[in-house]
Amino acid sequence: MTLAALSQHLAFALLLALLSAATVRVMIAFPILDHPNHRSAHRAPTPRGGGLGPVLAFLAGMLVLFQAAQFARIAERPFLGVILAAAAIAAVGLADDIRHLSARLRLAAQAGAALVAMAMGLVLTRLSLPGIGPVELGWLAPAVTLFWIVGCTNAVNFMDGMDGLVGGTLLVACAALAAIAAHQQGWFVYAAALFLAAGFAGFLPFNLHPARIFMGDVGSQFAGFMLAVLAVAAARFDGTQVSFLIVPLLLFGLLFDAGFTLLRRAAMGERLGEAHRTHLYQMASRAGMGVRAVAAAHWGFALFHAGLAVLFLHLSPAWKPLVIVPALAVQLAWLGLVAWRVRRAGLGWRG
Repeated sequence: MTLAALSQHLAFALLLALLSAATVRVMIAFPILDHPNHRSAHRAPTPRGGGLGPVLAFLAGMLVLFQAAQFARIAERPFLGVILAAAAIAAVGLADDIRHLSARLRLAAQAGAALVAMAMGLVLTRLSLPGIGPVELGWLAPAVTLFWIVGCTNAVNFMDGMDGLVGGTLLVACAALAAIAAHQQGWFVYAAALFLAAGFAGFLPFNLHPARIFMGDVGSQFAGFMLAVLAVAAARFDGTQVSFLIVPLLLFGLLFDAGFTLLRRAAMGERLGEAHRTHLYQMASRAGMGVRAVAAAHWGFALFHAGLAVLFLHLSPAWKPLVIVPALAVQLAWLGLVAWRVRRAGLGWRG
């Protein structure tokens, strides 16, 4: 990519960021209010649905890409269906922000969108495992892909409960993914990640603590779905599909917290569909860490993971899966710190 082309892309991304910011301001002026309850991190009614800004910025970028650009032309027809499925996910999320849809309906919409992406050919056929190498998934491939897309969608959604945490993490992750995709000449992934980064750059200033607006399901479910799909698309960067690990690595802080919390609650016999405030980031805040400090920690995780992703590009295929080890070590250290603070504060892990 030439410097002139990069400048044009960044200028267009700036326009998308401004579109996102303008949309967020409209959502603040005509709010869908989120009224606090005993499990909420906020104390005053606050608008939600600010994720509509990144959604519209992304869709606008894709529309221009389809009409004008050739380098990442979505004449790769599979991506048209994926984008329409993502728009449907956003519509369901916005409806949920307005009137609280049932969990079953949300899950059905996510699974339906995932199946659309899979029907368009975005299916993981192999995974590369440490010490084993590439493993053909065979008949398990559709189930693994469906689990990943729905799981990532929900993980990002579950983690969106603190000012600036998810918005900042997604901004770093999408910017890093755009740079990596450009290096690998994966132009659709590059364009999609750049548009997502622009959208969250326009949203984030309004979501910093104390937040003027929350992302809402419209943004978190949409972002989780799109990044899950881009992970599968990124698997095409190499023949062994080991590059699938790039997006999970970039989102590892969010995925670890969501996964650990789910497993811990299941082990404690809690109802998994019941509202709670025992994610690690929530426990850290309840144990005395400031909202800004917790959000900054997750931004730091994302930056560290971005550095690991760059390292990932230069490792041999046999070593690439092991890049997850330092990311896991950092998250285990974070878990230990939070557990220590929780114990010192005399808090329990239920509720």
